Amino acid sequence: MQEILYDIIPSLDLDDFYKGNASRKQKFVKTLGEAYNNIGFVAIKNHFLTSELQHRLYDAIKKFFSLPDDIKKKYELGDIAGQRGYTSKGKEHAKGRNTGDLKEFYHVGQELPPDELKKEGYPPNVWPTEVPEFKSAALDVYKALEATGTQMLRAIALYLDLPETYFDDKIKNGNSILRPIHYFPIENPMAVPADAVRAAEHGDINLITLLMGASADGLQVLRRDSKWIPITALPDQLVVNVGDMLERLTNKKLKSTIHRVVNPPRELMNTPRYSIPFFMHPRSEMSLAALPGCVTPEYPKLWEDINAGEFLDQRLREIGLKK
Repeated sequence: MQEILYDIIPSLDLDDFYKGNASRKQKFVKTLGEAYNNIGFVAIKNHFLTSELQHRLYDAIKKFFSLPDDIKKKYELGDIAGQRGYTSKGKEHAKGRNTGDLKEFYHVGQELPPDELKKEGYPPNVWPTEVPEFKSAALDVYKALEATGTQMLRAIALYLDLPETYFDDKIKNGNSILRPIHYFPIENPMAVPADAVRAAEHGDINLITLLMGASADGLQVLRRDSKWIPITALPDQLVVNVGDMLERLTNKKLKSTIHRVVNPPRELMNTPRYSIPFFMHPRSEMSLAALPGCVTPEYPKLWEDINAGEFLDQRLREIGLKK
């Protein structure tokens, strides 16, 4: 597996932040903030996701995605814009494109009692009966990544000169999504559109994304000099990047870096790739208006005010999941 380019993507130890002394914590915050100001990505070790949990979920999703298409489509619900359950091949495309990505995926959100789901305005999760272990594995991973993301946002808050727990109430029962992805094998590359790729270049919608190691290479990020840099999370690391919501909130002080998943060489197009990102979203009512401390005469406000729910709705329409 290709190693992370450490001169570009810093590798940080989360223990330094939530277990370390004041000096280690301060250094973590500074290094994290500088990385997010520059490239928008870091690699994190000593997070809350164990290798055993990763393996459980990967085993479960491989079983699900190997099911026949007609069975998988039982879990595709057309009235909720793909926000829970299965989304079939080629349905999603990057903003500004019409060609669908060469992938299928499954969405898992907050698992809450029915009355709380109704209060938050979230649809219930959908669980495939053919793979009963999927539910427990997905929910355990969801909790581990949500806990890790909470610590990361606390460090970000300190970098922005905000109270450490600034984001805590904004992400409690937030609209976060766990997305197991299957970049399916292409037996005949000539049968797909010439411009079709596994995931076209895009920025993530959310506050931050936490990505565990994928089953194969392919992820690339766009550096400031317009060069594409390949990165892969090592087995004990998560790659954590800034999303568009956080970029907007910070008036682009923190960068939502464009990234993509490229097709493998033609001779490997018939091999699958699996990936499981966790998109950390706030509650829908959170304002994404630029923080006062991020707006100056030198850096005037870039975007109009909008809340997280409105922004998500706008993006879901742009990427083809909502009509």
